[in-house]
Amino acid sequence: MKIIKLSNKTDKNKIFSNIGSTKEGNILLKDKMKLNYIYLKDIKNPASLILKQDALSIGADLIVNKDTIICKKEFSNALLIANNKQLKLLSKKEKSQPFGLKKFAEEIKNFIFNDNKKKIQIMGVINANEDSFYKNSRFCGQEAIKKIENMIENKADIIDLGAVSSRPGSKSVTQEEELSRLKPILNEIYKNKLYEKAIFSLDSYSPKCLTYALERGFKIVNDITALNNDDVAKITASYKAKIVLMHMQNNPQNMQNNPSYDNVLLDISNFLEKRIEKAKNAGINDIILDIGIGFGKTLKHNLKLIKHLEHFKSLKYPLLVGASRKSMINKIVPSEAEERLPGTLTLHLEAIKNGAEIIRCHDVKEHYQAIKVYESLRDLEV
Repeated sequence: MKIIKLSNKTDKNKIFSNIGSTKEGNILLKDKMKLNYIYLKDIKNPASLILKQDALSIGADLIVNKDTIICKKEFSNALLIANNKQLKLLSKKEKSQPFGLKKFAEEIKNFIFNDNKKKIQIMGVINANEDSFYKNSRFCGQEAIKKIENMIENKADIIDLGAVSSRPGSKSVTQEEELSRLKPILNEIYKNKLYEKAIFSLDSYSPKCLTYALERGFKIVNDITALNNDDVAKITASYKAKIVLMHMQNNPQNMQNNPSYDNVLLDISNFLEKRIEKAKNAGINDIILDIGIGFGKTLKHNLKLIKHLEHFKSLKYPLLVGASRKSMINKIVPSEAEERLPGTLTLHLEAIKNGAEIIRCHDVKEHYQAIKVYESLRDLEV
């Protein structure tokens, strides 16, 4: 007998196929192979004691505060360590328990999911303005069309076109000015039927601009305000378009003025839940969620969001991450936007590992290669 240590990222189905185990057994085993760390904030101490006992009884565990046993405080924090099978058992066990555990039993089911194996989509960025933070993404007229065709050739799944900068401190413009920048490009996209070669998204919250684009083959509304404007919700629904709901604290003019959160993961997921409800009430069911890297966040906030992105998978919608060449990289290694491709790829590959399904980037060709190599490692035969 020889022993081989495998990566816990190894494709479970490939292992089962290699071994030749039964399909029925594989279903049960997959749930045992997904280990979860569930942080419980402000749990009542009696609930901690009940949950710890129940967790231990099924082979899971709960790490609690050292003073929990004497109930020194009413609330404390805890860490549940359990695989998917154990989470399912706990969900059943806690249904009849007091101290908030009934609600826990319902909510914990949202965190039971297996590894992400969906195709990663690349969203290429085109800016039709002169003040976006990365000058190499700025195009106008025929130059923009050539860049779009280049991105499609380099395997972009989605092209995201915008005409107003949303970098920190940027100035807003009128709908008329925004539309005047977009019109020549939108007309050429429609004339050349480029919308048949890729999915087109408009990075805008202007009703006029969105209507013009959706009438010309665009399929996605990328709204950094997450439907602040009810008219945007109505327009998106009327064209049966997909919506990207992004989190932003405040607005581009002041979002980086000392951003703060009680808990960045909980605060943003609570915000997104409300905006999902608004979208659905407006008749929009095709939703993408964007955690808003760099939009009202410190470096620590941004890193925490990428590292713990799996938290947002509980919302049950595709996750988009766009950290492309952003200043957070400069805060780690001093660099200009033109020098941040390596840092960008690192952040985006980590986001993919943690559940991102769409990557918004300036460098389509380089991302396509990096993602293909990552998928080859992920899907490798045992």
